[in-house]
Amino acid sequence: MFGGEPVAAPDAPLARRNPVAKLAAAMVFSVVLLATLDPVAPAIAIAVELAVLPLFGVRYRVLARRALPLLAAAAGVLVTLVLFAADRSGRTLLAAGPVLVTSGVLVTALGMVLRLFAVALPGVIVFATTDPTDLADALIQNVKAPARFAIGALAAFRLVPLLAQEWQMIGMARRARGVDAGRNPVAKLRLFGSTGFALLVGAIRRGTRLAVAMDARGFDAGGPRTVARRQRFTVADGLLVAGALVVAAGSLAVSVAVGTFRPLIG
Repeated sequence: MFGGEPVAAPDAPLARRNPVAKLAAAMVFSVVLLATLDPVAPAIAIAVELAVLPLFGVRYRVLARRALPLLAAAAGVLVTLVLFAADRSGRTLLAAGPVLVTSGVLVTALGMVLRLFAVALPGVIVFATTDPTDLADALIQNVKAPARFAIGALAAFRLVPLLAQEWQMIGMARRARGVDAGRNPVAKLRLFGSTGFALLVGAIRRGTRLAVAMDARGFDAGGPRTVARRQRFTVADGLLVAGALVVAAGSLAVSVAVGTFRPLIG
């Protein structure tokens, strides 16, 4: 589901933009939408994100596959708010013992779920259209980030796909030894925890070896570093960031105009 390589068409108009510009646009877009709890602003933002997706060269099927974890998170948010929300205002829709579902609860839950997607989808799109090496180069050249941080982040990002492969290998190795939870949910949970711990131990060991290898090759040297590929921040990149800010602000303006704006603080 997740890989370290971009899956977008390289000749797409917005996929060619500077990685820092795409990252900044996603951050601006997401931060502005955190200011409200209503469902209107994030719904508009999601519509815009899906509308511009072809300009990034990403297919809708690919985006849906990469956004699958968001569905689980959204389901968790929805269930938690429906069961434990303090505000029970509005018309009562369901009353079953301790469970009381009102229209106010559903509006709040819908706003949270939509905001989750509106905030997370830009990040999914950015990393689906950005080569990790280009991002590290752009951070060093355009943001003046420390090379140690950028290269370390690049190395960590490259290792992410290995975690999924190692998880599968651990599972297959245990099944080959006859360790299987079957249909027992408690055994499945216990097996999940032990597999996760084994994966964590392996990741720490691999990270330690990688850090030692990078230090041995001079990645921690204090001298100036050169770059092989130039990353230029152009006017078009600035327009992308400005456009993200305008769209996010416009979503909030529409929310205020229709009277659904609910500030996060206040």
